Amino acid sequence: MKAASIACLAGASLFLATTAFAADLGSEITNAQTHAGLAAKAANLDGVHMHLHHALNCVVGPAGEGFDAKQMNPCAQSGNGAIPDSTDAAKKAKLETAKTQLMHGIAATDLKMAQADATAAETTIAGAK
Repeated sequence: MKAASIACLAGASLFLATTAFAADLGSEITNAQTHAGLAAKAANLDGVHMHLHHALNCVVGPAGEGFDAKQMNPCAQSGNGAIPDSTDAAKKAKLETAKTQLMHGIAATDLKMAQADATAAETTIAGAK
C-alpha cells in the first residue's frame, strides 16, 4: 500500500512537471502583438528596434531565425516561440509573414519606415490569433 502511494505521488509529480512546460501559444502571440504595437508607437528608432526585437523573439523562439539573445524575450516562459509551437498551417503562415515584417523593421534606418513595418506586423500577428 505504501509503495503504491509513493508510485502515485511520483507519477503525479511527473505529470505536473510535464504540463508546467507546455507551450502557451496564445500568450506568445499576444506578447508579440503587444511589442509590435509598442514599436509602432515608439518615439525614436532605438525604441522601435528594441520592441521589434522583443516581438521577433516571441515569434521565432530561441532556436529561430533572427532571435537575438541580447534582447529581452518576453515569451521565455511561454514556450519555444509562436512559429515552432504552432501546429495550425494558416497561423504559422501568418506568423512567418510577421517574422519577415519584423525583420524588415529591425533593418530599417528610417523611423517612419520602421514604424510602418511594426504596424504591419502587429496587424499580421493579430490575424494569427
